[in-house]
Amino acid sequence: MLTGQRTWTFANKPVIISTGTVGGPFEAEGNIAEDFDLLHPDLYMEQDTFEKAHKVLLEKAGQKAIEKAGVTNDQVQFFLAGDLINQITPTSFSAKTLGTPYLGLFGACSTSMAGLALSAFLINAGGANYVLTGASSHNAAVEKQFRYPTEYGGQKPPTAQWTVTGAGTALLSKDGQGPVVTSATIGKVIDMGMNDPFNMGGAMAPAAVDTIEAHLNDLNVDASYYDLIITGDLGKIGRQISLDLFKENGTNVPEKNYVDCGLTIYRDEQNVHSGASGAGCSAVVTYGHFLNRMKRGELNRILVVATGALLSPLTTQQKESIPCIAHAVAIEYGGEVS
Repeated sequence: MLTGQRTWTFANKPVIISTGTVGGPFEAEGNIAEDFDLLHPDLYMEQDTFEKAHKVLLEKAGQKAIEKAGVTNDQVQFFLAGDLINQITPTSFSAKTLGTPYLGLFGACSTSMAGLALSAFLINAGGANYVLTGASSHNAAVEKQFRYPTEYGGQKPPTAQWTVTGAGTALLSKDGQGPVVTSATIGKVIDMGMNDPFNMGGAMAPAAVDTIEAHLNDLNVDASYYDLIITGDLGKIGRQISLDLFKENGTNVPEKNYVDCGLTIYRDEQNVHSGASGAGCSAVVTYGHFLNRMKRGELNRILVVATGALLSPLTTQQKESIPCIAHAVAIEYGGEVS
């Protein structure tokens, strides 16, 4: 199952039998509103704090995936998920409500694919029949923690990105119908010395390049093997930096087949500067938009590379640079698996 230095290949082809995606009011105005299962009309979501609203996002996304699969919460062996808030409390409180055995994950905005890779590993090895995985973020809660409260009205530079209010989940099984997970490459922590919390895309780009090149080398395939290589939330700045690095390294990644979730979710008119970000960004765009495109027959193979900046408010205050990571998961549309 280990192929090359850090890639797992899944011979048993764990299948994504259902997904759940939930968003907020800003996402309802974006490019892919029709790909959400549920959109909330306000950021509070009938709660009295943004953090409690954040919890509701993941609860509803998880329950939606379970319901769509026609199984019960008791049949789900494990729930692997995380978010950006201190001690991933929104996710942990969501797990309390869902009532499934739980493994909390933190990989910042790379959490969605870290969870999918580990879930596929569990299913492939016979460690579970059903595994639920996901990631979430809430704009007002995350901005308050990492930068400034939105009501402060602080001016953001053009390199800044907009944190997605959303949660995306996927339910994996050892058999069934749907897209299958064929391989996963685990990223290394890459730190190029950047320390600007308003330029996450630039900081994360080298980690994305490192993981993508490792994946292609481990499997001995060209980037053209995939219909799309999809990064999590590099945005305009990070995407261009990564393309420059590919060129510098002699890695042929066609620009037209290299897309970013952070540049997919919103419209230009929404003025999100460099694009979108947040742990929920790659989760909702992948489990909603791109898997729907696979089911419609528009895509056969995709490589999703979720990128994460492993900083905290404390490390920023102490003038530390920003270590980053990226995890890549290959998904193919496989139809019926048994």
